[in-house]
Amino acid sequence: MGWFGFGGKDWNVIAVMYERADIYRVNGNRAKGKAATSTLSGAKKHNRTIFYAVFDQNRSLVESGPGGGAKLVPDDVLKRLERELLGIGAVSSILDSLETGEHEKAAKKMDWRGYPPA
Repeated sequence: MGWFGFGGKDWNVIAVMYERADIYRVNGNRAKGKAATSTLSGAKKHNRTIFYAVFDQNRSLVESGPGGGAKLVPDDVLKRLERELLGIGAVSSILDSLETGEHEKAAKKMDWRGYPPA
């Protein structure tokens, strides 16, 4: 944390993880300070992370992008996921839980209409 409590990282890191072609999982972690940087790095690099997003406690987007597993899904699915991320129920639910301090870690199956056709 910075001087007088300002400027410290207090992030909610969301990672959309590939389980199989028709099931993704949303993982969320609330992390502060150096742990926030480490959590973000892990989410970005994980070989099943399709997409990651970092939010502050006001739900403002800090950073987002494709993860290490982005190649597991078609480009159009990835673009749709990025556009619709905050409208996905599991993402909103996990962010609510992290922001209120109810949990520091949470995961849910993602119900979404954007899965690629079989």
